[in-house]
Amino acid sequence: MKNIVVVGAGGQIGTELVPHLQKRYGEDHVVAADINPEMCEKLRSMAITEVLDALDIQAYKEILKKYQIDSIFNLVALLSATGEKNPQLAWQINMGALLNSLELAKEYRCALFTPSSIGAFGHNTPHRQTPQDTVMRPTTIYGVCKVTGELLSDYYYTRFGVDTRSVRFPGIISNGALPGGGTTDYAVEIFYEAIKKKRFTSPLPADTYLDMLYMPDALEACTQLMEADPSTLIHRNSFNVTAMSFCPADLCSDIKKRIPEFEVEYRVNPVMQEIAASWPDSMDDSCARQEWGWNPVWDRPSMVDDMLLAIEKKLV
Repeated sequence: MKNIVVVGAGGQIGTELVPHLQKRYGEDHVVAADINPEMCEKLRSMAITEVLDALDIQAYKEILKKYQIDSIFNLVALLSATGEKNPQLAWQINMGALLNSLELAKEYRCALFTPSSIGAFGHNTPHRQTPQDTVMRPTTIYGVCKVTGELLSDYYYTRFGVDTRSVRFPGIISNGALPGGGTTDYAVEIFYEAIKKKRFTSPLPADTYLDMLYMPDALEACTQLMEADPSTLIHRNSFNVTAMSFCPADLCSDIKKRIPEFEVEYRVNPVMQEIAASWPDSMDDSCARQEWGWNPVWDRPSMVDDMLLAIEKKLV
């Protein structure tokens, strides 16, 4: 990777992926693009920025030409819970941005990373140690977009030789930007509420297990996969990756050990509960480990300690 554009740079992953890529490849080699002008203004102090609607292929093309881009990180997405409120808009944004990214990657011979998700799985998928290759029949528009994106990215690789790569992200926990409408968002929000109010209301049942990644590991997954020798990659779109599996009760217990007065109540959101019930309890990520050396660093105890420390500093 020489010159990189991160499209959708203003989201939870993008705001941390941009500085991660800058450290690795140099500040002048990373462009942050987002549809939100205010977010671009915030990013301007740390990166080269461009306001971009990824559905505008001509504007997208001009950025690739202007900066001689050879690698695209397409992070544009309407997330799971948000997507259910407006399925047509979710399809339009998620698939429109991907198709434009694929077409431009083909035209300008760019490598392309587009994250998939555990949302690509469904009720018929084995929920424990979910295999790399398995039944994928999601029941959300977000999941439908992700499965379609995996297939379309593989098609552009086999049909046109586009270097497409992807991981199936579980819930991502971060002390940076707040998440934006995902079913696993509780695992970030709980830390803020624990420090500010010493109370949290969980939208998911106490025993709902879901896979999770701490953001530093998620960023490494992006770069490690994109740097991998293509001859070692069998699956490409998309690899299971995970580091930990836990339920709200587990996380609440961990926080209570560190903040004894912390309390939790459960007020279940039926839409989120239904979505979470269709996702894996735990994934088998052995293919990522074997094909490109995936090896997460953070576990639940170290993540909890780091999250509480970072957010406490932020809120002071």
